[in-house]
Amino acid sequence: MPMKTIKGLKVTTAPSGAPVSRMRIGGRWEEGSSGEFLEVTSPATGAVVGFVPLGTRADAQRAIAAANAAKPKIAGLSVWERSKLCFAVADAIEKRKEDLARTLCLEQGKPYHAEALGEAGAAVAAFRNAGEQIKWLETACFPVEDRNKRAFSFLQPKGVFGIVTPWNFPLALPSIYYLAPGLAAGNAMVWVPAPTTSIIAEKLMECLIEAGVPDGVVNLVIGDGPEVGDEVVSNPGTDAIAFTGSSETGRIIASRGAGKPLMVELGGNGPTIVLADADLDTAAARAAAGCFANAGQICTSTERILVADAVHDAFVEKLVAAARAVRMGDPFDPATTMGPLNNEPNAQKVDAHLADARQRGASILFGGGRAEGLATRLHYQPTVITDLSPDSLLNVEETFGPVVPVLRFRDEEEAHRIVTKSRLGLSAAVFTQTIRHAFRWAEALRVGIVNVNEMSPYWETHIPAGGAAGTASGIGRTGGRHTLLEMSDLKTVTIDISR
Repeated sequence: MPMKTIKGLKVTTAPSGAPVSRMRIGGRWEEGSSGEFLEVTSPATGAVVGFVPLGTRADAQRAIAAANAAKPKIAGLSVWERSKLCFAVADAIEKRKEDLARTLCLEQGKPYHAEALGEAGAAVAAFRNAGEQIKWLETACFPVEDRNKRAFSFLQPKGVFGIVTPWNFPLALPSIYYLAPGLAAGNAMVWVPAPTTSIIAEKLMECLIEAGVPDGVVNLVIGDGPEVGDEVVSNPGTDAIAFTGSSETGRIIASRGAGKPLMVELGGNGPTIVLADADLDTAAARAAAGCFANAGQICTSTERILVADAVHDAFVEKLVAAARAVRMGDPFDPATTMGPLNNEPNAQKVDAHLADARQRGASILFGGGRAEGLATRLHYQPTVITDLSPDSLLNVEETFGPVVPVLRFRDEEEAHRIVTKSRLGLSAAVFTQTIRHAFRWAEALRVGIVNVNEMSPYWETHIPAGGAAGTASGIGRTGGRHTLLEMSDLKTVTIDISR
C-alpha cells in the first residue's frame, strides 16, 4: 500500500524519535481524535523536526464550540485590558525570541540570522502595535437633523473568527494580520495554520497562554485544509473568516464561507517598473532583495520586472551580479542569505513556470533550476531570466520562488499592456527620479500598494495593504488600525432626548 501523505508530509500513527506537537482546544492541549500525525521535515536539511497531530472535522467543531463559549470573556474586557493582554503576549514572544527563530529555521527553512530572528521580532511588534492602536481607535458622534436626537457609533467584536494561515511567514503573518488585532478587537478565534509549519504555531500558543489569554479565546487546530480548514470556514459557529494564501484557495473559501465577513489576502505577481531615468544601482539592489527575500515566497515578492529599453542591458548586468552574491547552505550559518523552498509542491510549480518560459524562447542568464550539492532538493538557484514572452506563466501567474523574470518595454503603453496580462493586483514598485512619473504610475497601477524607489514587498505593519478591487488578490485591508476596523463591527446608536 502506498504511503499516505498530506501536503507532502508523511502520515503516521506511531510518531517516534522527535517531539510531538499538540493542538489547543478550549483550555486543553490535545493530540486530536484521529490518532494520526504528520511527520515534519526540515526543507533545508531533510531531518525530521517533529510530528504534528492530524486534526479532524470533529476537532474543529469542538474548537468552534470552545471559541463561542469563550466569546463573552474577551468581549467583556475593556479596551485597556485587551491592550495590556497584547503587550503581555509581546513580552512572552520576546522572551522566547531565539527559540522561536530556531524553530522557524528548522521547520520553515529560512536562515536563522538573515531572516528568522527578524520574523520573531516582527511578531513582537505586531502585538505591541495592536495593543497601542486599539486604545486610540476613535469613532464618531454624528450631527443630526432632529434637534431631539443624538447619534454616535462605537466598535464591537465580530464574534468568532475562523483564521487560516500559510507557511511562508508562519509566526509573523498570523500575529500581524489576525491574532494580535483579533485579540485587541475582542474576538475569539479558531486558527488553522499550514500543516508544514504547525510546530511554530504550538510555540506561539504557549506564548499566548503565558500572557494570560483566557482559555478558549484562541484555539489551535492542526490538519488538512480541505477538512479542518473547510469546517472552520463553513461552520455556522464562525462569524467571520480570515485567510491568507493562493487565489485559487481564496475563491473556494469565499464560496464555502458565503455570507460571512471576509478578510482575504491572496496571490500577488508584483510588477516592478524600472523607468529610463531610474537610479540603476538602487533599482537593481532593491529589486533583487524583493526577489530573493524568503526565497521569493512572499505574496508581494518582486515577481516580474519591466525595464525600459534604454537601460535594460545595464540593469540586467547589475541584477545578475546581485544573484551571484546570494549564498545558500546551512540555515544556521551567518553567511547564508537565502533558504530553500518550503515544500515540494511549491518547488514543482517553480519548475513548471521555468519550463514554460524556456518553451517560449526565454534566456536563462543565471541559475535556472534546483541547486546541486545541498542537503535537499528544495534549494532553488537564484534565477535571472530575460527575453520573456508576456504570455509566459512567469508574467501571468504567481511563481513563489527566487526567480527574476525581466521584460523589456519601449514605451509606457507597452508596459501597461504587459502588466495587465496578469489578473493579480497586490503590490508593485516603480523606480524613477521624476516625481510626475512616480505619481502617474502609482495612480495607474491596479494594486493595493505601490512602493516608489523601493522593493515591492516593502511594508510596515501599520500601513494599509491588500488586493485591488477587480483583481484576484483579495478583499479588505491589513495593517494597523485598518485591520482593527476589519475585525470589528461598527454599531450606530440614536437616542431621543425629548422625553
